Amino acid sequence: MELKKDSNAVSIDMLLIVHSEKLRAAQGAHPERQTDPGALPQRRGGLQDAGNGIRRWQQFEGNNLHGTQLTVEVHPRDAMPQLLKKFSLAKCLQGDKNGNTRARQPGAKDAHAYPWDRSSLKSMLLDLQQFEKLDTCASQVMVKSGLDELVSDLLQEAHSDLERVRAIWIWICHHIEYNIEAAQEKDRQALKLTEILQTQKTNCDGYAGLFEKMCRMAGVQCVTVPGYSKGFGYQTGQSFSGEFDHAWNAVYLEGRWHLVDSTWGSGLVDPTTSKFTFLYNEFYFLTHPALFIEDHFPDNKNWQLLKPPQSLRQFENSMYHKSEFYNKGMLSAHPETSVIKTVKGKATISIESCTPTLFMFMLNGKQEHGLLNLRETGMKLDVYPPTVGTHKLQIFAKGHSDIYSSVLEYTLKCTYVDISVQLPAELHQPVGPSWFSEQMGIMKPSHPDPIIHASDGRCSVSFSVEEGISVLASLHGDEGPVTEELQRRHIFQLLREKRVELKVQLPHAGKFALKIFVKKRQELGNYVFVFNYLLSCTDTKVNWPMFPESFGNWGQGNELLEPLSGVLPANRNVPFKLKLHGIAKALVKGQDTWPLTLSREGYWEGSCSTAGCQEVYVMVLENANHNFYSYILKYKVNAQ
Repeated sequence: MELKKDSNAVSIDMLLIVHSEKLRAAQGAHPERQTDPGALPQRRGGLQDAGNGIRRWQQFEGNNLHGTQLTVEVHPRDAMPQLLKKFSLAKCLQGDKNGNTRARQPGAKDAHAYPWDRSSLKSMLLDLQQFEKLDTCASQVMVKSGLDELVSDLLQEAHSDLERVRAIWIWICHHIEYNIEAAQEKDRQALKLTEILQTQKTNCDGYAGLFEKMCRMAGVQCVTVPGYSKGFGYQTGQSFSGEFDHAWNAVYLEGRWHLVDSTWGSGLVDPTTSKFTFLYNEFYFLTHPALFIEDHFPDNKNWQLLKPPQSLRQFENSMYHKSEFYNKGMLSAHPETSVIKTVKGKATISIESCTPTLFMFMLNGKQEHGLLNLRETGMKLDVYPPTVGTHKLQIFAKGHSDIYSSVLEYTLKCTYVDISVQLPAELHQPVGPSWFSEQMGIMKPSHPDPIIHASDGRCSVSFSVEEGISVLASLHGDEGPVTEELQRRHIFQLLREKRVELKVQLPHAGKFALKIFVKKRQELGNYVFVFNYLLSCTDTKVNWPMFPESFGNWGQGNELLEPLSGVLPANRNVPFKLKLHGIAKALVKGQDTWPLTLSREGYWEGSCSTAGCQEVYVMVLENANHNFYSYILKYKVNAQ
């Protein structure tokens, strides 16, 4: 029957299908026709919302039907009736000996090659941008009455099975909260769908059950898959036995099975507070099976969708790359086992990534005992556990946000400690120059390697800097210097054109962190840490003094030849030799004043007596017409 109000009105087809009770009894009830004790009651009554094209099953019950059920569907004229879609869905289902229908088991055409071929994070080609409008609409849909109306509302902007599944996935991930209390119950059961919609909370069984039910209502074949998981509470290297601890879904799209986990797509549980936070994770939507197997092991190996399938022992021993590992563009990590035995007190980890990425690590909760070197396509990390035993190593990566996310966890088993390798506690990450230091304005370093061996306790490091960039350096060792002033006084900075040179004199033998900071001169705020070098000196006779203190007027291109020590001997005549640019006069001031003269070679030279004074200053007059001298260097004099 077709109803038309006028030429511009929405056309409506009404499909009337009569079912014989005897026929239904003979054939067995279709799962979609059975009364679901967990589903919300169907809305009953007349034809509603037809003009909006909302599809809805309506059931009329009355004595006048004489044992026959009349089902009326209202749908837009050009749309396929949902009832016919359910009949077509039944063709994809297999019947058992009792006449009940079940999902087709995955076969060879559903399987993907293992290991991962790095082609895609998804099991089918997707353009996520095409979902932007659909995702926005789906995430904003609210529950009005029941599940049938919710599914109908979600499908308004969906025009294919893929889009229908996407809309359902987005809604669940943005509206259903993980119920930690229910998940921790020993007798874990899926909550009824009515309770899930009312509380908008559930456990993993509820997530999977709700997703399956909504997909089937949308005419898409879907099953729930139970199994083991490396999720909340998982310990690296643990074994799995007994009851399954998780559930997820397989959904049939474009002639092939695909995997989804709406529980893990919705958010995270903080292990310290055991509280759930909504944090959408795209990774678990149609995940490539070779990646999905890293943290999901199904009860039936066929649902791995892999060739060859993996054994439980392989699942337990395989490296667990967290979803953020792949979300942030990483491809592989070495070693490929989660438990590492140190060799001569050291463990080495490397990561390969698609794009330059910032990393950091924590050993037993502290950023110590390791050398992390950034590379254009990843990083290399050498870790030196401080004690014999078992240690927890966590590796974090930073994406487009300012947040570092955990991507890998290792268990280190250390049987030997190399006491000669004791890294400074202040040695932060990364160590050595990299693409990041170039990005921050530091280029063409004289020392590209992260470790500098200063045999006599002295070294000179230089690099080019971008216009407008200021550089600050400090020296850190476990035995001192301690104060911020002392940390900088063992470094003397020179600036020649666009190149900075750092002269370093170590106070004693040992290992030191030479930290490099930068800041744009025109911007307010603090200097930003970029990287550090590890300086090493084994000569126990080394005892270099500090450099003199320099002031802001120590200009570009200036050079100090002598005296380099910031502490002068008492009652001595001390020679001075400096290269100074753009000044009219220079002098040294102690108890008295001694002028410096400009030599033919372009150096300001002279001498000063340290008798009767505690400090000595080098001062310059920049303009011959002025009488104001500026301080540029300060020396201390040894006590008599």
